[in-house]
Amino acid sequence: MSKPAGEKVPKQMEGKFEEITRLTDAFCSQYLNAEYAQMSRQLTAALCRKRPSPLATGQAKSWACGIVHALGMVNFLYDSSQTPHIKASELYLAFGVAESTGQGKSKAIRDAMKMSYYDTTWCLPSRMDSHPTAWLISVNGFPMDARYTPREIQQEAFAKGLIPYLPPMKDSQE
Repeated sequence: MSKPAGEKVPKQMEGKFEEITRLTDAFCSQYLNAEYAQMSRQLTAALCRKRPSPLATGQAKSWACGIVHALGMVNFLYDSSQTPHIKASELYLAFGVAESTGQGKSKAIRDAMKMSYYDTTWCLPSRMDSHPTAWLISVNGFPMDARYTPREIQQEAFAKGLIPYLPPMKDSQE
């Protein structure tokens, strides 16, 4: 069975990919959700494809913790008003790593992948509607929320890859 396109990894990294994703899948199944599990698999695969891959050295549990932690940082996982949420200390404990190790691997991953709150690449699909910059476009030099622009502008922005998808049409747009 072939892997989804986002999960393809070089041959020499397949073992490490399987080892790490086994840990992230189990953690996400127990504490988070399928969406985090899928994003963790995609991030692990992306890190495996990096040249040289940071995952080539170090323990799988440390990288698994760092991967979930990094995704959690950009998706507000540690904010108790969000669902799901978890304390960072509980995350480290569940993976059996020290706080400094979990934070260190997370920082290395976020730096390598240029992850930030404002980048939609690693935003969970369920959070895309409320993402602060996913819908921000410039129209004649003026920043606008694309969800509130005419349909023609939305279609052009989508065609150019500036917005993640075409928002549902409102009654006034039909």
